[in-house]
Amino acid sequence: MARIKGGLNAKKKHKRVLKLAKGYRGARSKQYRIAKQSVMRALASAYAGRKERKRQFRQLWIARINAAARINGLSYSRFMYGLKLAGVEVNRKMLAEMAVNDAEGFKTLAELAKSKVA
Repeated sequence: MARIKGGLNAKKKHKRVLKLAKGYRGARSKQYRIAKQSVMRALASAYAGRKERKRQFRQLWIARINAAARINGLSYSRFMYGLKLAGVEVNRKMLAEMAVNDAEGFKTLAELAKSKVA
């Protein structure tokens, strides 16, 4: 039986990596070895970035809720605790949306939370 050389498979693998490295600067987009390292790092960073995005959004929502709660005379923690005691189950994303676009509705929730905490 004849030996099968690995050239075709290697070519496919190299093309796949170099395609992912398109747009990188210098040798990072031209040379397979260096491109492979850059692509591996980029994919790892992209994975981590998808996780970090969720943290950053939660941080933003909390900052917005805190600012609106303080306008209504409460700290963030007392506001959230008051809502919990009142049995209001609205997530932070929706509370932040209310804080920005529906000040009256947020004020109603703040009054409810204030009455439960006090």
